Amino acid sequence: MGIIAWILIGLLAGIIAKALMPGRDPGGIIITTLIGIAGGLLGGWLGKVVFGVDSIDGFFDLSTWIAAVVGSLILLVLYRVFTGNRSRA
Repeated sequence: MGIIAWILIGLLAGIIAKALMPGRDPGGIIITTLIGIAGGLLGGWLGKVVFGVDSIDGFFDLSTWIAAVVGSLILLVLYRVFTGNRSRA
């Protein structure tokens, strides 16, 4: 996949992850996209390590989207853990 596809998957996976985990986040659309892109990479890596499958096959494959959203959810939880307390100070 090309860089444009990764950015688009990252943006959409980040939006889906934020929709699945509602709440206030200190980040905007750029942070959402970065979390989604990194989440896609993390999800693909976890799919390969844990299940032994290549989960990042193509833009329209369901496994790509599931891996990206799951990875984005993991990173969103970590992002909220590390930045959540700073906004209350």
